[in-house]
Amino acid sequence: MGREFAVLQYSCGPTVYDHAHLGHACSYVRFDILRRLLTKVFGCSVVMVMGITDVDDKIIRRASEMDISPAALARLYEEDFKQDMAALKVLPPTVSLRVTETIPQIVSFIQGIMARGHAYATERGNVYFDLRSRGDTYGKLVGVAPCVAAEAVDTDKRYAGDFALWKAAKPGEVSWASPWGRGRPGWHIECSTIASAVFGSQLDVHSGGIDLAFPHHENEIAQCEAFHQCAQWGNYFLHAGHLHVKGQEQKMSKSLKNYITIKDFLRSFSPDVFRLFCLRSSYRSAVDYSDSTMLEAGHVLRRLASFVEDARAYMRGQLAGGPVSEAELWDRLSSTQRTVRTALADDFDTPRAVDAILDLVHLGNRQLRVATEGPGGPRSPAVLGAVVAYVEQFFETVGLSLASRQCVPGDGSAAALHSVVDELVRFRLKVRQFALDTGTATGDARREQLRERQPLLDACDALRQDLAARGISIKDRSSAASTWELLDPRTMLQKPEG
Repeated sequence: MGREFAVLQYSCGPTVYDHAHLGHACSYVRFDILRRLLTKVFGCSVVMVMGITDVDDKIIRRASEMDISPAALARLYEEDFKQDMAALKVLPPTVSLRVTETIPQIVSFIQGIMARGHAYATERGNVYFDLRSRGDTYGKLVGVAPCVAAEAVDTDKRYAGDFALWKAAKPGEVSWASPWGRGRPGWHIECSTIASAVFGSQLDVHSGGIDLAFPHHENEIAQCEAFHQCAQWGNYFLHAGHLHVKGQEQKMSKSLKNYITIKDFLRSFSPDVFRLFCLRSSYRSAVDYSDSTMLEAGHVLRRLASFVEDARAYMRGQLAGGPVSEAELWDRLSSTQRTVRTALADDFDTPRAVDAILDLVHLGNRQLRVATEGPGGPRSPAVLGAVVAYVEQFFETVGLSLASRQCVPGDGSAAALHSVVDELVRFRLKVRQFALDTGTATGDARREQLRERQPLLDACDALRQDLAARGISIKDRSSAASTWELLDPRTMLQKPEG
C-alpha cells in the first residue's frame, strides 16, 4: 500500500485536570466516526497521534486544591479520560504523547523557531512567537488578523499579538530547565512539537473542536511553517461543532457549570444511543443536547434493532405469511447504497446517509407487515437477508451495534446467559402451546378447556412482563414460534402510566 492510502492525523487531546463531559464526548465520537469511515469505506490507513496536556495552569491550580502533585492529578484524569473513551467505543489513537514526556523536543522546537527569526526571549525568561515576522500569512486558517488588544501592564511582549512558546516559572510551580531559565511550555507549542516529532513537516488531517480553530490551530500553523520553512504544513483542519444544552446559547463547558460528565450520562443512556445522536448531525454543526433528543435516538435505535430481528424471524420461517416485493426491495437497497456512498464522500454527510438507511428500513418494515397480513405463499427471504446484512454492516462500520442479544455487564458468562434464556423461552413456548391446543374439542368443551388453562397463559404473560422489566423482550411470532431479544435498559423509553 502506497503513501497515498495513509492518512496522517493529529488530534488535540484533553487537558487532564477533571472528568471529561459530553461536550468532549461529542467531539471525540464524531471524529471516531470519521476515522472509521476513512478506514472502512475509503480504504485509508489512519495513523492518529494524540497529544495529552498534562501540565498547565488548570492542572497546577487543581492539584494545589487537592493537595497532590500535578503529575499525580494528571495521571488520575488521563486514565479517567481513557476509560470514558473506551466506554463510548472510541478507538484509541495509534500513539499518544504526554507534554511532560516531550519537554526536550519542545525546547529544541522553540530553538529552531528562534534560529529562523520567528521568536524571541525576554529578560524574564519568557519566549514569544513574533507574529510580525509572519507578515500577512498569519490568520489564513480563519481569516483573523493578529490580536492587538490591550495587554496586562507587566507584559514583556514586544507586540500585543505575540504568544508564549515558553513561560518562565513562577515560585513553587512545576518547571523544567531550558536555555532561557526554568519554565514550562506554552499551550500551542505542545501540539506543534508532538505532531512534528511523529509526522515531520507534513500533516494530512488535524482535528479538534471549533473553539480550537483560533487561536490554537492558527498558532500551530504559524509555528510549524516557521520551523519547517514550508508554505503549507497541514492539509485539512476538521473542526467539530459545539454541544449545546437545549435552550441555552452557550456550549457545554466546565466554566459555565452546565456540563454532564460522561460517566453520569452512561448511567442513563447507552454509548450506542449517543453515537446515533452524533451520526444524525453533521460533525461540523452545533447540536442541542436534551433528554428528549437522547430518548428519540434510543427510539430510532430500537426500531432498527426490531426490524433486524423481525426480518431474521421471517427468514427463519417464524413469521407466517407470503412473499415481499422483491424487485422493489432490491432496487431500494441498490439506490440506498449509492446514496450512502455519495453522502459519505461529501464531507462525511452522515445525517443524509442515516436517513437513507432509515427509509430503507421503513420500506422493509412495510413489506414485512404486508407479508405477514396476507395469505401464505412463496417466500422471499434472500432480499431481506441482503437488507439486514447491509444495515448491520453500515452501523458496524461507524461503531454502533444493532445486535439485540448483547452482553450483559457483570461477572456472568454472556454465552451461558444466552443459553439459559433460550431454554426459558422454549419452555414458555411449550406451556403456551399446551394451553392453546384444544385438540378436536369444539363449542362448550373447547371454551371449558381454555378456561381451565387460562392460568397457564396468565403465567406466560407474567413471565414475559417480568423479563421485559429486565430488558429481555419475548415476541410470540405465532402459536408455534417465539423469539427473544436483549434490550439495553438504558435505551428503553418509559411509557406513561395509566
